[in-house]
Order: sequence, then C-alpha cells, then structure tokens
Amino acid sequence: MGVNLTLITPELVVTGLAFVVMIISLLVPKDQKKGLAYLSVFGLITTLVILYLMIDVQGTLFNGMYVVDAFGSFLKMLVVLSSLMAIIMGVQYVEKFITGFVGEFCFLVLFATLGMMTLVSAGDFITLYVALELMTISFIILVGFGKRIFRATEAAIKYLLLSAFSSGVLLYGLTLVYGAAKTTNIDGIMEYIAQGETPPVLLLGIVFLISGFGFKVSAVPFHMWTPDVYEGAPTPVTALLSVASKGAAFGVFMRVFLKALPGNVELWMPVIIAITVLTILLGNFVAIPQKNIKRLLAFSGVAQAGYMLLGLVAFSTVGVSAALFYALMYVFCNMGAFGVVIAFSQAGGSDEIQDYNGLWKRSPFLAAVMLVSLLSLAGIPPLVGFVGKFQLFKAIMEQGYVWLVFVALGMSMVSVYYYLLVAKAMYLKDPKENTPIKVPMGMQITLLATMIITLFLGIYPTPLTNLATQVAKTFF
Repeated sequence: MGVNLTLITPELVVTGLAFVVMIISLLVPKDQKKGLAYLSVFGLITTLVILYLMIDVQGTLFNGMYVVDAFGSFLKMLVVLSSLMAIIMGVQYVEKFITGFVGEFCFLVLFATLGMMTLVSAGDFITLYVALELMTISFIILVGFGKRIFRATEAAIKYLLLSAFSSGVLLYGLTLVYGAAKTTNIDGIMEYIAQGETPPVLLLGIVFLISGFGFKVSAVPFHMWTPDVYEGAPTPVTALLSVASKGAAFGVFMRVFLKALPGNVELWMPVIIAITVLTILLGNFVAIPQKNIKRLLAFSGVAQAGYMLLGLVAFSTVGVSAALFYALMYVFCNMGAFGVVIAFSQAGGSDEIQDYNGLWKRSPFLAAVMLVSLLSLAGIPPLVGFVGKFQLFKAIMEQGYVWLVFVALGMSMVSVYYYLLVAKAMYLKDPKENTPIKVPMGMQITLLATMIITLFLGIYPTPLTNLATQVAKTFF
C-alpha cells in the first residue's frame, strides 16, 4: 500500500524550507542573510494557509505512527503562527545582538517548528520521542545562540541538563507503559486498558509520563528551568519557547492521556488536579516580587500552564475546546508582551521593570500593546483572555469542581496585581530619558495585529470558539 504524502504536506513544506534556508545560509556572506528571514516568513505563511485548508482532513500514516486530524492541525497552526511572529520580531534583534547569524536563527526556528508539528501528530511513542528530541535540541541551541547576550550560555546549559533529565524520565515512562501494553501505538494502548487490566508497572509508567510532560509545559514542581532560561535566552527565543513549545507539549500531553489512558482516568486525574492547583498558586504568587520583566512573564507563563491544564481536568469536549481556545489566545497575548520587550531591548533598554518607567512618553504604541497584552493575560473584559478563562471555569464547574473555580478565580485577581505593577511603571512614573523609541515596520505590524486580535476575539469570540469545539470532538 502506498503512502499518502499529501497528508503531511505542511511538514514537507517546512522540512524543505528548513534545508533550503540552511544550505543558502552556508553559501551567502553574513551581511546578505536578511533575505532568508523573508523566505522563512513566506514559507511559514504558506504552511499556515495549507494547515487551515486541511483542518477537516483525517488519516494515518506508517501504520498509525503518524496521525493527521483536526486536533493536530489546530495545534500546528498555533505552532507555525508563533514561529512566524518570532522570526518577524526577532530579525532586527538577531542582527543587532548576534551579528551575521540571521540565517542560522531562521533554520533553527524552522527545525524546532518541524519537531513541534510532528509532536502534536504523534500516534506512536517512537514518533513522539523523536519529535520531542528534535524540538528540544533545536531549542537548546537557540537558547545559547546569543554569545554576546548576558547569561545565554548559562541558560543553555541549565536547559540542556534539565531537558536531558526530563527526557530520560519521559522515556522511562514510555518504556514502562510499553512493557505493560506490549505496544507503542497510542490506539493499541487504549485497547489494552479497555480490557480492564491495570498492572502496577502501568501506574508507575503513568507517573513518569506526568513528570516528563509536566516539565515540557512548565507545571509545578517541574518548572525549575523556566525563569532562568526565559531570562537568559535571547528574547525572540524566549517568546517562541513560551508559547509554541508549551502548546505542542500540551497537545501531546492531551493526546496521550485523553486517547490512550481514558480508561484509567480515576487513577491519574487526582494527580493532575493537584499539579494544576500548585501550578496556578505558585506561578501567580512567585511572580509578585519579580523585578525582571522576563522572569515575571516566566512565572506568569507557569500560572497560564495551570489554567490550560484545567481543560484536561474538565475531561470533556467543552474542556478541551476551552483549553484550545485559551492556548491560541495565549499566543497573541504573550507574543505581544514579548514583542514589546524585544523592541525595548533593541532600543537600549534593559529587562528590569524599573527601566520601563514612563514608557508611554517614549513610545505610546509599545505601552498600549504591553497594557492590552497583560490585561488580557489577567482575564480583564472585554479582552480575549476573559473569554478564555470564562470558558475554562465553566467547563470545570460543569464537572463539579466548584472549589477549583474559586481557586483559579482568586489567583486571576492576584495576577491583576503584578500585571498592574508593570502598567504603573509605564504610565505613572517618569522615564530616565525621553528619547523616542523607534519600532521597525515589521515589528509594528505584528504588534498591532496581536493587539487588534486580542480585542476582536474578546468582543466576537464565536468563530474561534466554534473551531475549537469542532476540533475537540476528536476525543469525545
């Protein structure tokens, strides 16, 4: 039987694009590599269009090792969109701080994108692990990419060591599950569990799986790497790492637990609930005393991971739909915030929150984008973050977790406090200097788009809600 390669057209486009950019970057002089960024952007836009057209396409490849469905296509769009914005916003940054390495930055982002796209469509543990390593290795290089950037090397070493440890834990978990079910295929594992057998080795494997995936999504207590890596990495890499890798890892987390392990839900759900509560609590409380904007956004990201896990806790079509909506919303809000951080650092500013004093006087546009992004992350209406949290809270309330709604709602109020500390610095304090900040055109367009979409989807979320609901039916 032949292989229907049209099912993996987006992956083939990204693969070809990555190799073309890599080869050309080796041949052209350092000062002529900026065109590779335009080529990468064009290729990613093409991939995004193809993915949207394939949202209803379903099929499997290689005896079920690779699954093409609406769930995977949705998360691939999230990943590609994040990579697209990271390249657009990161080109000027790379040119300034990592002179002559634009081509290398682009093809590393493309290879990381390929890994993440493959990860969310993995129908087999072998595919899952290979894709995870492709993503992780690409990000390790990107994190340490800025040899002239303070603490980049330290961040890369920490990420390398902890990633290796977490990958080992995850691999051990995959091995234990395989040992129990005698198959690496996700559907095969579901069929085995449906027989009613739950040996101790399977339970131990599930514990290791939760630990491995918890690291990838920055869930407590596996979040230790997040603040140091976010602070030390080049900011465009931090932006991509905070949304795309988290979205891809969250996607495979849900695929494995909702597709392969629903028969044991009563065993692993209490653990997921405990991790979710700890993640929301610690992420929000530890963000309060942070003085560095990237560390603040790192702990904010930890808390946001907890909110996304609420979709898994809900264990229903409504819950998965709400989680997917929230994940895509998070892309625009977080990329908007990090885009401002990138533009500010390019203008000579540091990452300390006190240096954002009076930002509205130096750049009203950047201050407005940052304010809208942070308020949306906090869940303030009429922004899209409010709709996302409302849907998540509604989903878990329908499952009877009323107390969890109050915990999440209370922590949302806490997040308003530390987000407003940044707003206070931007709008109520005087700047150290009054030099206007010039924002590159590509950056302006991207940031304006994130702000408009954040406002539009908050007022009219129906199209995205309907799409997310359609995608969530993959599992239920």
